[in-house]
Amino acid sequence: MYEREKKIDCGPYREIDIIPRSEAADDAVRKRRRKRLRVTSPKQQGLNDKNAKRYLLQLLNGNFGAEDLHVSLTYDGESLPETVEQAEETVRNYLRRVAYRRKKLGLPPLKYILITERGSRSGRIHHHVVMNGGIPRDEVEMMWTARRINWRKVGTPGYRIEQLGYVNADRLRPTEAGLEELSKYLTKDPKGKKRWSSSRNLERPMELPPADHKYTRRRVIQLATLPPEDREAWFRRQFPNFRIIDTRAEYYEETGWHIYVRAWKKGVG
Repeated sequence: MYEREKKIDCGPYREIDIIPRSEAADDAVRKRRRKRLRVTSPKQQGLNDKNAKRYLLQLLNGNFGAEDLHVSLTYDGESLPETVEQAEETVRNYLRRVAYRRKKLGLPPLKYILITERGSRSGRIHHHVVMNGGIPRDEVEMMWTARRINWRKVGTPGYRIEQLGYVNADRLRPTEAGLEELSKYLTKDPKGKKRWSSSRNLERPMELPPADHKYTRRRVIQLATLPPEDREAWFRRQFPNFRIIDTRAEYYEETGWHIYVRAWKKGVG
């Protein structure tokens, strides 16, 4: 058994895990550990798994910030789709409309994370989209319609756009922890059914080559039992180019102490 330092970067955001590993557990993957690896996207696109939630936070923090939007999309009674598949076809039409509008305005291509949810109590389907900014929020909301928009008539008296339901576009409000609060909100209600997808042009989490044997078991125990502010100070010295925002130590009966660190590259996050 030895201690491994695992680092995952997504844009300016970094997560560090210090975890115990056994030589036997690594035999099957030893050959592919020496280069940067794209972190595997969670299977089945579900959000009820701990690793899936971490992956979503990495994507959010690595790709979106204060200039971007969180859009909530619902359906009224007449527009409510019968199945999740029908709903996802509707919301993809919406995203195509937004992408086309961005192109017409000379903006960078659309980047998004889409979450489709069916409520555990009501059974009603709705969507959350995190997307890059640039289009005015009222236009982003206006495009939640099944009909073609005549942009030349928008704003003229008598021109009305019938929307599919309630829609709200909010500017993102990152904190020191980035978009952690939004990530928690998007993954709430574990009994509800959620599916997620994203545009292909997002920057993906990348796992750097691990540092094995950098830490002794004794050192890990010392770090795990330090007061949080002292542990943060220690990691600041280890990673001088990063701003440490959080450290956490958890003890597991089977393996011992695990340490988790979150950080932003200085001058960026």
